Amino acid sequence: MTEKQFISTVKYVASTKPAFLLSEIAVYLDDQKTVDQMYASLLPHLADLGLAAKKIGEDYEVSRLLPSPAYCLNAAEEQRVSEYLELRTIPPALEEAIGQYITRKTGKDWSDPVILERLRRAIVAQKDDYWKPTNKRSLQYTKGYSVLGYLAYHFPVYFMQTRQLFAELARDGLLKREMTILDLGTGPGVIPLAVADFWTCLGTARATVFPVERSKEHIEAFTHLVKSVATKDSLVTIKPALEADITSPGDVMLPEHVDLMIFSNVLNELAGLPVAARADIVMKYADRLAPDGTILVVEPAEEATSTSLRVLSLVLKKRGLSIYAPCTFVWGTNCTSDRCWSFQTAPSIRPTRIMNTLAACDEPFRYVNTDIKYSYVMLRKDGKTRSPCHLPKGTNAMRLSRIHLNVGRRITVVAAKMSEDLGDNETHMFRLCDGSAEKPVYGVLPVFHITQSNRDLVSAPYGAVLELRNVLVRYNPVHDAYNVLVSRNTQINTTGNRAV
Repeated sequence: MTEKQFISTVKYVASTKPAFLLSEIAVYLDDQKTVDQMYASLLPHLADLGLAAKKIGEDYEVSRLLPSPAYCLNAAEEQRVSEYLELRTIPPALEEAIGQYITRKTGKDWSDPVILERLRRAIVAQKDDYWKPTNKRSLQYTKGYSVLGYLAYHFPVYFMQTRQLFAELARDGLLKREMTILDLGTGPGVIPLAVADFWTCLGTARATVFPVERSKEHIEAFTHLVKSVATKDSLVTIKPALEADITSPGDVMLPEHVDLMIFSNVLNELAGLPVAARADIVMKYADRLAPDGTILVVEPAEEATSTSLRVLSLVLKKRGLSIYAPCTFVWGTNCTSDRCWSFQTAPSIRPTRIMNTLAACDEPFRYVNTDIKYSYVMLRKDGKTRSPCHLPKGTNAMRLSRIHLNVGRRITVVAAKMSEDLGDNETHMFRLCDGSAEKPVYGVLPVFHITQSNRDLVSAPYGAVLELRNVLVRYNPVHDAYNVLVSRNTQINTTGNRAV
């Protein structure tokens, strides 16, 4: 019997009874397999089949897995989330735990001048490495002062931006009442700690987080931070970090049915791997994703890294995953992503005490990291999208792939707003994409042309789909891009996007 036939047999038996033992399948098989062999064959398909398996003595019990219902925010929770996002500092207990860990690791108080100077050198070295060409970066952050520098400089911003992403997931109804979260490449625990922090906004939702990390130094920092801030009555259970390389996890016991899978600031560090190999890594873990689960990939907003994420997301789309957000493919086509530099921003955080102390030197700007800018993609198996766009038949909207034929003309376009404001005090400018453009397209709105009928270009959230009526097409030869000029006579409407 082939593997396909074996899986079909399991699927049939599962449809006839809510639970069964794998040994019961043996009577249907032409060739004899042990229950361990059958389990190994079934394991990659459990999530897709909506099944769970657990060992019972020498056998395995397979049962239907009832999906946990979506967690919808009530009015009180929405208010708590809004107030939570206004906070611009990491929790005091977490900031204190970072300082304590640096002190413990170095044997001197973190504010000792010698320790501060070593931290400064580590931060500068990391930043210099970050700005190298992609194929020449090392970006390890895995040993000694590189880990301590990461905690002092990068950790607070990554923690705070994760708050923003969880708020989007919550408001989109992508969280569940009971969740299993897999954090691949957890580092010192940014994601698990952010989960525990954000879930305080939720009344009854529960989550179990499984972190995976290859660096012993990061796992040590992770363990210290989690123990320092964990509370007994938390709605979130953070499992001990599993020591494994996400490119080759070996036989570590990962959860079989994952509701949220996160790759945060990790895939870009695999600079030696081509995009197809990075897609292979994501797809390998996607086998464990629940049918209604979400994969979140987050990367820094730096141009090469951000653009590379868009390329990766299209490769994953071709591999069978659907892009939930932020991209919308208005015409059902794929865009040309090699020039797609698209990222989101959020209000800057306040510098931590450690940052301020590090900045008490001749070059303070080097050691204060407060800007939140990030690129992300949310992927699904079920085809669900944040902003479904169904153009009426016979619409007169122009595909952006044909914009070069309409220079000097006024047209109507339907496209997603794929950047924050790239303009200045006199002119607003936003990246636009409908999934068909071959060259970058920007919506340009001079301040003196803002009216009630066109201000949605400015006020609509990142990723919102807009209809822009009566815009003038111009070509920008300096940047080899196109501008659609918005005037007082332009009508702009959103197309049913959720509020953020």
